[in-house]
Amino acid sequence: MNVRVRLDIAYDGTAFSGWAAQPELRTVQGTLEDALRILYRALPEIGPLLTVAGRTDAGVHATGQVAHLDLDDEVWASTVRGRGDDDPEAALVRRCAGILGADSDVVITGAREVGPEFDARFSALWRSYEYRLADSTSVANPLERHRTTVVRRALDLDAMNASAEVLVGLHDFAGFCKPREGATTIRTLQEFRWEELERGVFRAHVRADAFCHSMVRSLVGMCAAVGQGRLPLARVPELLEVRSRSNAFTVLAAKGLTLTEVGYPDDADLASRQLATRAKRPDNVVELPRREASKL
Repeated sequence: MNVRVRLDIAYDGTAFSGWAAQPELRTVQGTLEDALRILYRALPEIGPLLTVAGRTDAGVHATGQVAHLDLDDEVWASTVRGRGDDDPEAALVRRCAGILGADSDVVITGAREVGPEFDARFSALWRSYEYRLADSTSVANPLERHRTTVVRRALDLDAMNASAEVLVGLHDFAGFCKPREGATTIRTLQEFRWEELERGVFRAHVRADAFCHSMVRSLVGMCAAVGQGRLPLARVPELLEVRSRSNAFTVLAAKGLTLTEVGYPDDADLASRQLATRAKRPDNVVELPRREASKL
């Protein structure tokens, strides 16, 4: 492989069983890789082709997903197919759009050649998500039904922002994650805030260096519980002390969640960032001090 290509990707996750390719299931990765194999007949028929910045669960959407693809020089050059006014990057976007179809629920929005030091997953500095939530005071909008979670009680914006602020910073988020064996739950939550878009319709902005499984949906579920008065604000700091996912709140539905952006360093720092990220292993992580806490 001699050429690495960065792909910017958007999708409506409603009809997908998540990002990762799975037998007998329709996934974002599987759909894109099928299209790429049609475009590039020389690609292997089995095995993954794409490395993604962050795998999304079933029902989760994206406007700013990033993946990379490695191609031989000759295969990359064949993208143009003799069109003198096309470069391979523009041709890849155009031809994949033709393969996927005008009404496709997944789109490659951009492509560009990058150096081998770029890694969609390990070079990332942060991932940013939005979560759209509506309460009982909102007016139902059928055009937004696939990307909005609705709760039955009215929400207090100030209470949700107060609870979100408690969690910003470097913490062990074990109380907000579905556990994965051998994986650390320590993350740096860089931004977490809510805004009201219209009466009873709210949007969360969440950014972190990385997220563990179901973490964002747990974070917004906690805020919703506080905003509805079901969870006292004073108990929120205690959630950072538990060693497994708390049952003090409901993990909200996937359909309200959208991956909006992945941040990367300048090109000169890509290689060092990739090495630093790959070097992080669970047995190298320094545990944050915390006290024993009862299950919340």
